[in-house]
Amino acid sequence: MKYVIDSSVAFKWVVSEAHDGKARQLRAELRGALHDLLAPDVFPIELGHSLTRAERQGRVSTADGWSFWLSILGDNVQLHPSIPLMPRAYAISSRMRIGIYDCLYVALAEREGCEFITADDRLERNLQTHFPFIVALASLP
Repeated sequence: MKYVIDSSVAFKWVVSEAHDGKARQLRAELRGALHDLLAPDVFPIELGHSLTRAERQGRVSTADGWSFWLSILGDNVQLHPSIPLMPRAYAISSRMRIGIYDCLYVALAEREGCEFITADDRLERNLQTHFPFIVALASLP
């Protein structure tokens, strides 16, 4: 299967949080070549932001944060250029009043005809009605 994932899912690959087991299962399936995971090219930046914030909060050490970032980027999440996604992402962002970064993931999943898995409950709650291909990580078996 092919899925778009956001950094909220990948973050749970390395940091213990709610539903991290489901995220880690998805990672194991990626490593086992059961799935192709895609993301816009802002994914590494958003992931870095989340990990450095976790460092400031004392949830991970500085050494671990960088190591986690490298580990995730080594997992072959297929990055897609964000500029071609911008027209659609901008339209979604304007219409739905949701941040443009989140809308890049939605636009990519829409273009690729696949599900978008997120651990961002607010995003899922606000957009899933309009974009039924958005799947909450928590809902995975």
